[in-house]
Amino acid sequence: MKVCVFEDDKIDQLYPLTFLRPVFELRCGATKLWEKIARFYGKCEIIYRMREELVPVFGKRFAGANNEGAINDDILFINGRMLVLEGKAPPLTGEEEIGIKSDSVVFARLKKEKASKAAGNIWIFLESIKHAVPAKETDIPVISFPWDLVNYNPKAIEDDFMASGGGSVKGEIHKLACVYGDENRIRVAPGAKVHPFVVLDTTRGPIILDESSEIFPFSRIEGPMYLGRNSQIMGASRIREGTSIGPVCRVGGEVEETIIHAYSNKYHDGFLGHAYVCEWVNLGALTTNSDLKNDYSSVSVHVKNTAVDSGSTKVGSFIGDHTKTSIGTLLNTGTVIGIMCNVVGSGGVAPKYIPSYCWFLNNAFSKGYGFRMQTETARAAMSRRGVSLAEEDIALLKHVHEITKDDREEAVRKSRMQ
Repeated sequence: MKVCVFEDDKIDQLYPLTFLRPVFELRCGATKLWEKIARFYGKCEIIYRMREELVPVFGKRFAGANNEGAINDDILFINGRMLVLEGKAPPLTGEEEIGIKSDSVVFARLKKEKASKAAGNIWIFLESIKHAVPAKETDIPVISFPWDLVNYNPKAIEDDFMASGGGSVKGEIHKLACVYGDENRIRVAPGAKVHPFVVLDTTRGPIILDESSEIFPFSRIEGPMYLGRNSQIMGASRIREGTSIGPVCRVGGEVEETIIHAYSNKYHDGFLGHAYVCEWVNLGALTTNSDLKNDYSSVSVHVKNTAVDSGSTKVGSFIGDHTKTSIGTLLNTGTVIGIMCNVVGSGGVAPKYIPSYCWFLNNAFSKGYGFRMQTETARAAMSRRGVSLAEEDIALLKHVHEITKDDREEAVRKSRMQ
């Protein structure tokens, strides 16, 4: 029996987070969606299917990605948007069946004869056989929109804490740091450091500090919270509950119920709440997002060129890879910013939607310096962390530049008409 994790037709509902990565690469809690799946199914062979343009970048990480020859056994197909939480996941063995939630196939357990016919887009194949296989509604969580990741994040941190073995201190907590709450709800990996005059508050959830992470003095950290490998929380920061910070980030100021994917900086003061920030993002000093409307009504978010009601009163910003903001940038509730954007605070609030590869300067959209210069900026930023921009990465960036062209040109055209 094998497990096949696949992407379906809903990945565009998660743009810009999924422009440069498979949907199962998204982070929720201390781990990514695929890591939770791999942990649940133990040593079972897992194969991955993703958009073809992603294979050159992620093929090495997910060995054998899109290898149709690997579907040569009984298969448990799993939607890459599935969130394994509290042990909820389809059993590996059993009779053939399809699990459905809303209008999505969440999983399908098929014998070799049927599974071997799965070619091309897995989700199209599964849709086509729903009439031939017993189907049932499932209550397994599925990530449909960016805010789902944020809403599930506090519980996912707690889940990951328990799955990792619970409390353990192998790093260093200075004797002048304060643990407020249960000390057994702290996990400090080797090489991690907590400086003096730091408060670790576990009264609302656990705190996980990964290898070689560091928290500087006068900061207050509230669980549930995760700090990734080689990441730093700057002095006098306020990191509130439900926050996950991936590897190699530097974060300061006030952060609440936010996911920072990896390799991004929010070094200075400013508030970031109920947000998801992708890789290689730099938020300038005092960049602040709103996550609550003045009338306390639910927040609408730009999804596929339309406003979608999130059903939540607390929604911040969703910021794509390689985007930069200047000092003093103000972001409204439910703001969506694409990849490779440059947002310059101009004394007002930035638009709620900024297409990929756009500059927003002097209250107007432009194409900035163009693709070549934006790519060179990305290369420079990555080199500062010892990471190179490979030709495969550039090809993927170029692909996204092409598929977002109409959106970007429309925004620039409207700005010129004002």
